[in-house]
Amino acid sequence: MVSSQPGIVCVGLAVMDQIYSVGRLPEAPAKHFATAFREVGGGPAANAAVAIARLGGRARLWSRVGDGPVGQRIVRELEQEGIDVAGIRPVPGARSGCSAIIVDTRGERMIVNFRGDQMDPDPSWLPVSEIRGADAVVGDLRWPEGSARALAEARRLGIPALLDADAKPPREGAEAFAAANHILFSSQGLVEFTELADIEAALRLAASRTDAWVGVSAGNDGVYWLEGARVRHLPAFAVDVVDTLGAGDVLHGAFALALARAESVEEALRFACAAAALKCTRSGGRSGAPSAGEVESFLGEHADGAKS
Repeated sequence: MVSSQPGIVCVGLAVMDQIYSVGRLPEAPAKHFATAFREVGGGPAANAAVAIARLGGRARLWSRVGDGPVGQRIVRELEQEGIDVAGIRPVPGARSGCSAIIVDTRGERMIVNFRGDQMDPDPSWLPVSEIRGADAVVGDLRWPEGSARALAEARRLGIPALLDADAKPPREGAEAFAAANHILFSSQGLVEFTELADIEAALRLAASRTDAWVGVSAGNDGVYWLEGARVRHLPAFAVDVVDTLGAGDVLHGAFALALARAESVEEALRFACAAAALKCTRSGGRSGAPSAGEVESFLGEHADGAKS
């Protein structure tokens, strides 16, 4: 029986985001001036963990950081969010990842990511035996070796094993795709995985390459997924977008949490879309991730919205 406060293991990247606010995204090489600046932790798996904790789940993050001040700050911020950080490994001599992110007044963003260096990809140290006590696992492709190991164990145990496929899978990512029983792509990730622009055709091709459930987050067009031979669609909630940074990570975290609660795929996606929509109404990357009460109120106010 699933606990009222499900436990989710998140595996992948934890970085520090440097966020610059501008009037519009740069179009040419030149000097550009920001109207605001802030630093906040980021990374798909780390952001998903924060979203899960704020939404009422128990989140553990398994990741790697450098052993310097940046890595220490990343871990400290996550701990303050209530994340179990015992599975974050400081790597001696390594540099933590960071991202320079430019966000315009429409909420669109441009990201330059440095994933860190000297990070040992070996996942053999991960405490996978602890997955037996979890209700779901979500992994990203920024550390495919770690994600593959954790997702494979989750699948073996028969619990949701969700892969955040937000970008072109690296060569090492094949095992993560094979291990997952749920794969939720970004639009870019689906195109790069299939080399097809048509969503329905791309989803069908992706499904033919894996035995997992497959879906795609298409931004303001909502989410699409395969249900048997049928392509289903859930429209996005209409909100005033301020900042889309971290919305996909929140979506994946919320989806994993809802799956852990044994909700249907459609209800889990609706919950996740609501959480992501609320995030988009706030600036500051993952600092705008909503609480469980906020999502509940939002869904109550939009009872007729985002239905397939």
